[in-house]
Amino acid sequence: MKSKMCEMFGIELPIFAFSHCRDVVVEVSKAGGMGVLGMARMSPERVEEELDWIDAHIGDRPYGIDVLMPSRFDDPGDGKFDPDSLLPKEHVAFVRRLLDEAGIPPLPEDEAAEIKREIVKGLNFTPAESLAMVDTALKHPIKLIVNALGSPPPELVERAHARDIKVGALAGKPKHALRHRNAGCDFVVAVGTEAGGHTGEVSSLVLWPSIVDAVAPLPVLGAGGVGRGRQLAAALVLGCEGVWTGSLWLKTVQSEVIPEIKQKMFEAEATDAMLTTSVTGKSCRTLRNRFSEAYELPGAPPTLPAPTQNYLWWQEGRTRVERVRAKEFLTYPVGQIVGDMQAETSVREVVYELLHEMLDARERLDGMLE
Repeated sequence: MKSKMCEMFGIELPIFAFSHCRDVVVEVSKAGGMGVLGMARMSPERVEEELDWIDAHIGDRPYGIDVLMPSRFDDPGDGKFDPDSLLPKEHVAFVRRLLDEAGIPPLPEDEAAEIKREIVKGLNFTPAESLAMVDTALKHPIKLIVNALGSPPPELVERAHARDIKVGALAGKPKHALRHRNAGCDFVVAVGTEAGGHTGEVSSLVLWPSIVDAVAPLPVLGAGGVGRGRQLAAALVLGCEGVWTGSLWLKTVQSEVIPEIKQKMFEAEATDAMLTTSVTGKSCRTLRNRFSEAYELPGAPPTLPAPTQNYLWWQEGRTRVERVRAKEFLTYPVGQIVGDMQAETSVREVVYELLHEMLDARERLDGMLE
């Protein structure tokens, strides 16, 4: 395909795949697209391990990384994150009571302290922690760095460009995209509210062309609700140079998602991908579950700022829930495309299906214009 994004990275297809799973990253790049490893919840040591594996399996195909580097961060003031001192007792009690009443057993006392240490190691929300992961990644032949929570710092852009690494950032509004352009980004990812994870309030159909117009001639990737070839075709028609995808890879055999969550996705409708601040403290679209629903009930405490709410959920909730695979509480960030996810497949099959349906859409449009 002829696209600015294909030319920028020397790839065959303008399909960018965000995934926390290294296998997905490798398989998408091998299929002609661009795999991008999401590094949230990874320590620098884990980043090293994952990128070593990718380097050993991806051949000469390009790949990138995605980091969470927020423009604002609420911390005690010393730049260090001490979750125990930031967790209000009433919030801890709320989560524990919710799980206790549902019969979810607590963590064994001899395992709880180690689990807490591992969780803190993987919470990388501060700029310093994110930069430490980037430092590790720069030792590898990455071709792309994408910031998921704001404009990248100027020094990061300079360091990346000095190594011929492209830089992008996610935007939910045209004004955000303009900031990214002014920060030196090589492209912008326009993320419609249909997307999984951290997302805004504007639909893709409205957002994509508005950001394309705002930052032209800078290339734009359309994200949010892209799970089929017709949606890929729509993004291209609306002026995007390709698509940024995430949720559709969760249904693949290569995905990191546990079988119980994957099955829950196959049973879900689009409306079961709910927008909530209960998971991370920021607006995040995730699979409907009793934990997030509890925060919408009268008497529930307000959610904490990021990353404290994220730690509360992992330490007091998710670890207990996933240990016993309690289905009603299980969740994972996923977009509204979950309603079209019916069965497990492979990464390569997903790529083929995207291309075949996109070509069918083109033929249909060509027929209507004759």
